Amino acid sequence: MTEYLLFSALAYPNIDPIIFEFGPLAIRWYSLAYLGGILFAWFYMGRLITTKKPPCTHEHISDYIFWAMMGIIIGGRLGYVFFYNPNYYLHNIGDAFAVWDGGMSFHGGFIGVCISTWIFTKKNKIPLFQFADIVACASPIGLMLGRIANFINGELYGRTTDSYFGMVFPNGGIEARHPSQLYEAALEGLMLFIVLYVLYNFTRAKYYAGCITGIFIIGYALARTFVEQFREPDSHIGFLFNTDMLTMGQVLNLPMVLFGLYLIFRVKKYI
Repeated sequence: MTEYLLFSALAYPNIDPIIFEFGPLAIRWYSLAYLGGILFAWFYMGRLITTKKPPCTHEHISDYIFWAMMGIIIGGRLGYVFFYNPNYYLHNIGDAFAVWDGGMSFHGGFIGVCISTWIFTKKNKIPLFQFADIVACASPIGLMLGRIANFINGELYGRTTDSYFGMVFPNGGIEARHPSQLYEAALEGLMLFIVLYVLYNFTRAKYYAGCITGIFIIGYALARTFVEQFREPDSHIGFLFNTDMLTMGQVLNLPMVLFGLYLIFRVKKYI
């Protein structure tokens, strides 16, 4: 069986996670993915506010980028600490702040961005849900770049497979595994971006504040839930509730779907 898996696997490109080093300074693809996602969001949000009644100014967007970064970093780290490894960090509190050692949670980052966006819009007297719709439209590309960086790092790989999509990852043993990072990049990133682009530019969804945000949240949750069927669960967590399929990511997606549905059904036309 192992020989067949190795024979049928696609070649892993084995790209160096470090782009270049200059003394103690190392520029990594993962860091570049975060930067690229933020810069794209800044550019794309600026394009989206060229409407009849924009909810904010270009200066607001430039200021917001810092708030979004803080929400992603703080929320993402705290989410990983509390959702994925609370017992370890309860006994190693200092490690909870070691962001450079890895460990970020999308769901935690999502909560962090929600809080930072709420504070920012309230502080600047910007309509929350109109602004959130613009943020939602710009978010999938950042998710796509992040998953591609995970693939380059050879982390968050999928379960073993005998399909022709399998790859042997450097840290995943000798068996071929699903490149689940690329599945997520395609579904949570590129596909979701296209869906939101079409809805925002070619339908009246943008005139119902919060609708685009709700669709983004549900779209992400459904895509992530599907890909979790191929992704290897965290080794220290495994599958939940004595099942062989339910993962922490899927459990955390449930409240996201409920929140997304709430946003869609509460919307009121504002133009």
